Amino acid sequence: MKRTTLSDYPCSIARALDAVGEWWTPLVLRDIAYGVRRFREIQEDLGISANVLADRLETLVREGIIEPRVYQERPQRSEYVLTRKGAELIPALLALMRWGDRYGWDEHDGPVRVVHEACGEEVRVEIRCTCCGREVQPGELHARPGHARVKPPAPGEPGYLSGRRLYAPDGAALAR
Repeated sequence: MKRTTLSDYPCSIARALDAVGEWWTPLVLRDIAYGVRRFREIQEDLGISANVLADRLETLVREGIIEPRVYQERPQRSEYVLTRKGAELIPALLALMRWGDRYGWDEHDGPVRVVHEACGEEVRVEIRCTCCGREVQPGELHARPGHARVKPPAPGEPGYLSGRRLYAPDGAALAR
């Protein structure tokens, strides 16, 4: 069953979820990033049904997040690789992984460490101010209208309630 599209919602998170928010999709992306790139390998690794995996891969290809690469001509077989657009999702996957480490495991330490190849030290996703360079905590953040939309959604439209907060004089305070 297909879900309702979020592509018309006045929210970048909704539009991102329209591309990568289906059940299993982040794990498919994780596998491809790890080098598990062939259909049967992904299916075996995740224990996912063939029709669900085919649907997820089709969506990711259509969205330009992954691309098939032929590795065998007869019969033709492809593997999937991240595009540049797909590789730019890695920080989001790392943020989800870190959250899962913190709240999904005893001792707040998950089963995977991601390290910088050059020095071997663990990496982390941070929120930094582009002006002062300081790491910013979620409680210090405010969301304000961007340039893509000039007016808030009308009553009854998706995003109306959050838009009212966003378009307030100080914007919407996050994580308070």
